[in-house]
Amino acid sequence: MNYQETLDYLFTSLPMFQNVGSLAYKPGLERISDFCRKIGNPQRNYFIIHIAGTNGKGSVSNMLAAVLQQAGYQVGLYTSPHLTDFRERIRVNGEMISKQKVVNFVGKYRKNMEEAELSFFEMTTALAFDYFAQSDVEVAVIETGLGGRLDATNIVIPAVSVITNIGLEHTEFLGDSLPKIAREKGGIIKKSIPIIVGERNSAYNLVLEDIAVDRRSTVIYAPEAFECRKQYYESEYQVFDMIRTRDNQQYTLRLPLLGEYQRQNITTVCTIADFLHENTPLSISRRAFVEGLRECNTITGFRGRWEVLSTNPQIICDTAHNAHGLARVAEQLEKVECDKLYCVMGFCEDKDIKSILNLMPKKAHYIFTRATSRRAATTESLAALATELNLDFECCEDVKSAVEAAKSTMGTNDALYIGGSTFVVAEVLDSTL
Repeated sequence: MNYQETLDYLFTSLPMFQNVGSLAYKPGLERISDFCRKIGNPQRNYFIIHIAGTNGKGSVSNMLAAVLQQAGYQVGLYTSPHLTDFRERIRVNGEMISKQKVVNFVGKYRKNMEEAELSFFEMTTALAFDYFAQSDVEVAVIETGLGGRLDATNIVIPAVSVITNIGLEHTEFLGDSLPKIAREKGGIIKKSIPIIVGERNSAYNLVLEDIAVDRRSTVIYAPEAFECRKQYYESEYQVFDMIRTRDNQQYTLRLPLLGEYQRQNITTVCTIADFLHENTPLSISRRAFVEGLRECNTITGFRGRWEVLSTNPQIICDTAHNAHGLARVAEQLEKVECDKLYCVMGFCEDKDIKSILNLMPKKAHYIFTRATSRRAATTESLAALATELNLDFECCEDVKSAVEAAKSTMGTNDALYIGGSTFVVAEVLDSTL
């Protein structure tokens, strides 16, 4: 098979959560464990930082990978989902896995994958582990897919585990309360390996602490290790004045990611990098840390987080896609200086769309649309909710026409936000605005 035939096989033969949702969810570690054992357990060949959480996993993973690469290491980065190219999921030193490597892996192990009945995510996880070993990766940043305890990535033994935060999402799989979801995500905590938590939250911290005690692990809360004293903008960067609490060491960090919600994420990254430098053989200089963060988008190719696509007029996209994440996006949208705010939005039908729309700015004009995904909510269902909430809205059946409709009526002092779903943002990034 050539590359396109290989992709077609993966996307159609193996269940893919990004496309079909719950039909692709296959919890359990037996299949991936057995398969990785057959291919030599490649995940045991390098240091690993394992990252779970409801929101912020992608930002934290990419920032940390950039810092480690700037420190001189050969770095693997495994994230999901992809935006425009499947190979975005698997990178070494910022470079996507080659098409030929994907073809070779599937060609070599296709029969084994079918016999093991691997899901799409399990196959992709094994591919990443194997490719990192082939590429002489020294340290890999591994992001979980869904949950943690039964996630395919949870066969790794990391140098440190991380939970960015916990919100209500995928409740049909992970539980219908924050403590229940915390127990699933806390499943990545390993015996005697510290866990870094990105926020203190009385709704679930005790759950994580109980798991840690049971596994003789230590919980490190990022906001207690580092404090952000000031957050502001400077040219194309967001700037954070940070203090390391144990010794009052000061850091001024410039970040090309402009979402205000990155305050929590950068605090988490500071804590991870400091832990690695102080407690593992991985050495990260102050210079590497500062420069890695400043160049993280360039180093890792990271996109879609409060990304400014145009300044005249303002056009911004963001992949936040649940109430927990979109609440922070909505707060920032309220601060956008413009004459009129337009929002092009589409959602996956399995989200709590009414709760999300309740969070969004009431002053905006909404253009609801539907991405080309089987999971996408119909514009009719969005229109019904918008009418119930008394929003100013219209509908367009596809993302391209929705963006064009907004642009055709926007003035130079207006602003456009595009989001609600990773699929909507992906279609915009894959086209020319």
